[in-house]
Amino acid sequence: MSRHIKIAAAVAAASLLATACSQGSATRGTTAEAGGKVTLRYFTFSAAPDHVKDLDTIEKAFEKENPDVDVVVETAPFDQYFTKLQTSIAGGTAPDTFELNYENFVTYASAGSLLDLGTVAGDMDTSVYAQESLNAFKRDGKQYALPASFSTVVLFYNKDLFDKAGVPVPTADWTWQDEQAAAEKLTDKKKGVYGDFQPVQFFEFYKTLKQAGGEFLSADGKKSAFNSPQGVKAATWLVSKVGKTMPTEAEIGGTADYDTNLFKSGKLAMWHNGIWQFAGLKDVPFEWDVVVEPGDSAKASAVFHNAVAASSTTKHGKQAWAWARFLSASGTAATTRIQSSWELPPISDQQVLSGYLKDPKPANRQAVFDSLKSIALPPVIKRQQEMQDAVTKELSEAAAGRKSVEDALKAAATEVDALLG
Repeated sequence: MSRHIKIAAAVAAASLLATACSQGSATRGTTAEAGGKVTLRYFTFSAAPDHVKDLDTIEKAFEKENPDVDVVVETAPFDQYFTKLQTSIAGGTAPDTFELNYENFVTYASAGSLLDLGTVAGDMDTSVYAQESLNAFKRDGKQYALPASFSTVVLFYNKDLFDKAGVPVPTADWTWQDEQAAAEKLTDKKKGVYGDFQPVQFFEFYKTLKQAGGEFLSADGKKSAFNSPQGVKAATWLVSKVGKTMPTEAEIGGTADYDTNLFKSGKLAMWHNGIWQFAGLKDVPFEWDVVVEPGDSAKASAVFHNAVAASSTTKHGKQAWAWARFLSASGTAATTRIQSSWELPPISDQQVLSGYLKDPKPANRQAVFDSLKSIALPPVIKRQQEMQDAVTKELSEAAAGRKSVEDALKAAATEVDALLG
C-alpha cells in the first residue's frame, strides 16, 4: 500500500509543535561539526525502500559541489514518519531538513516549526519551479519549503487478467459504472482473484467526492460540506466494493502492503494507486498499464506534492537552503527522479519532463500528465490528521456494515465541524 493511501501516522498537534518551537534557541546536539564540515541531517519518507540509491546519487552530487557539507540521510516508512518527526521536534532534536507532504505542511508552518527560507536564501531565484507547486508551500507570503516532487494517482490494471477474461481494458473515458462492471467479471474468489482495490478512507473519499460533483468543505472553509447527496454517492461507491470485488478488512487482516503484494502476484485486476509504484512493478511477470481514473459526473485525480523544509532550530540555515534547492531543483535531482520513476520533479522545464514519457513501462505514461487536467487537491485544515482519522474511522464503520453510509457521513461531518470550530 502506498504512503499516501495509508492512514498517516499522527501529525503533531499545533499546540505541541508550538511548544517545541518556543524552545527554538535550544541546542540540537545531534548536528555536529567534524573536520571542518557541516553535518546536515535530512529526514525522508519517500526514498525508502525503492529509491535509497537514487537519493544517494543526488546526495553525492550535492556534496561534490558543496565539499564543506556532509548530508546524513535518515529514513522512516510513511506510517511512522510523522510520529518520529513530531517526537524529534518536541524533544529539541529535529533534523536540519526534512520532507513534508502538502497535507501536513500547514500544521508545521502554522506552528513556527519551519525556517523561512527567504531569510537564508539571499537572491532566491524560483523560476526553475512550476509556479503552482512553489505557491503550495508558501504561508503568509513566506517560502517555508521548496517543492521536491509531485505524483498522481491513476488506475493500474493487469492486462493479462483482462485478456484471459475477455474483458476490454480500461480507457480514459471510463466511468464508475464501467469499472464496476469489469470488476465484477474479473473477480474470482475461488482463485483468490479480485477485480478492484480502492481503500475506503479519507484520501480516496475526498477525490471520489470531487468525481461525484461534491465539495469537502464550504467555500469559506469553515464548515464541512461532504454530508451531501454527492457525498453519499461517493462513500457508497467505495463501500460497495468491499466483500464483492475487493477483499474485506477481515480478509486483509492488517497485512502490510496487502494490495501491493496482491497486484504483484497477479491476483488483482485493477488498483487505484500512485505513480510512485512504477519502479516496484518493473519485473512483474505479466503485462500491466495505467489510465486516468474513471469518474462519475466529472474526472478528478489526486495530486500529491512533497517538499523539503528546514527546521526553525537549525544552526545551518544557509546549508539547509542549499541542500533543499539542490534536492528539489537541480538537474541531477530532476534526471534521477525521471530515470528511476521516483515521482516527478516540480520544475518548469518541459523538455526535461518529456524524458519521462520515453520509459516503455508503463506504456501509457501520458496518463500521468493527462490526470493533471482535473486535479483534486486534498482539503487542508490546521487539525489535519484528526480530520483524516475521523473521516476514515466513520467510512470504516460503514464498510464493515456497522453503520449506514448516511449515518457514517453524518457522524464524520459532526466531528470535522468540531475540529473546524
